[in-house]
Amino acid sequence: MARLTRALLMVSGLVSGTAAQNMTRGDGLHSLMVAAGKLYFGTAMETNNFNDAAYQAISTDKNEFGMFTPENSQKWEVTEPKQAQFVFTQADAVAQKVKSNGQLLRCHTLTWHSQLPSFVSSGTWTPATLTAVITAHITNVMTHYAGQCYAWDVVNEALNEDGTFRESVFLSTLGPAYLPLSFSIASKVDPSTKLYYNDFNLETSPRKADGAVKIVQLIQAAGAQIDGVGFQAHLNVGQTPSRAALAATLGRFVALGVEVAYTELDVAHATMPPSEADRERQAADYVAAVGSCLDVERCVGVTVWQFSDRYSWVPGTFPGKGDACLYTRDYQKKPAYKAVVKLLQGAAAAAAEAGGGGGGGSRGPNSTGGVGVPSATVSTQTSPTGDDESAATKALSGASAVMGGLSGLVWPLVAAVFVL
Repeated sequence: MARLTRALLMVSGLVSGTAAQNMTRGDGLHSLMVAAGKLYFGTAMETNNFNDAAYQAISTDKNEFGMFTPENSQKWEVTEPKQAQFVFTQADAVAQKVKSNGQLLRCHTLTWHSQLPSFVSSGTWTPATLTAVITAHITNVMTHYAGQCYAWDVVNEALNEDGTFRESVFLSTLGPAYLPLSFSIASKVDPSTKLYYNDFNLETSPRKADGAVKIVQLIQAAGAQIDGVGFQAHLNVGQTPSRAALAATLGRFVALGVEVAYTELDVAHATMPPSEADRERQAADYVAAVGSCLDVERCVGVTVWQFSDRYSWVPGTFPGKGDACLYTRDYQKKPAYKAVVKLLQGAAAAAAEAGGGGGGGSRGPNSTGGVGVPSATVSTQTSPTGDDESAATKALSGASAVMGGLSGLVWPLVAAVFVL
């Protein structure tokens, strides 16, 4: 009964929070996305951007962006650098900015093979001891941010390009059962948040998309909660699938009963500097991606993985590639930005004419049937002292209880899942 009451309160909060966001009108990305019937247009953000006044002026404009994702500060190596020692300083700073600015928070990420602290990646584990570590991590981090996150990326990038399971400390110790295990833990800690599987190249690799479909089915077969699939959409100019093809891929997952979103969208040029023709091609590729979300009822929104080339991850990871964002390094709007705005203006006008604009129509966020967290209801915890210590102690106790309840989940799945 308590969980049901809490869920009903969160639903009520989402409706009122979405209504408040819909009052922000204009020709910015977020306002137009909401007017077209979606929940948000968002961006990644991190604390290293906070001293850039020009960046902050754009990112905190609710007309432009309605959702933030912490780019790195909620990852395991940051939040638990040493076992049972939790640090939330950076991520709290992002969450506080979201709260104070009346935007939504998308939380990222819990169980991932990369950016792990050495005590996890280099540890010697048994299934029981690694289950305990996963349980404690998810429980503590989600407890700290309980009620603040629209969604959590519970498991990130668990697949190889051919759709097989990626090797990791989690897979080698627990087998594929670590996926439903993670989702089951998460659902018990914070039932108010959406739980996502998140991966890249699902848009461009049919075999990898096949693998992600099997992951959703695996989690569902285990009786664990999964609410969404995140398509990172790190795309390349001139190699982006058509709008119709992208929509068809999104639709495969909606058919499984989950919502979908583009969670890390950017479209990179293979050679620098790009020509005018390259920039126009990039604009068309952005339109294809955003348009495909508009075309799928349960696609709830789009997040770009930084909006300005000044902070894009692409050049540092893929030397020679770049200019992947909607804004230039000096915060000028690119042809891609203008093309997306034009697309959204048309979609918003069509929604208004049909009487379904502003997020309240049949294509709106309330049609997803899920629970979300509006920024108006956010409450942020600060330093890991006082009440936080008490919360952490309770979380550790809760982790033990959750782990005990999950012990029967792992081993049957380890055997069963390999039929996939």
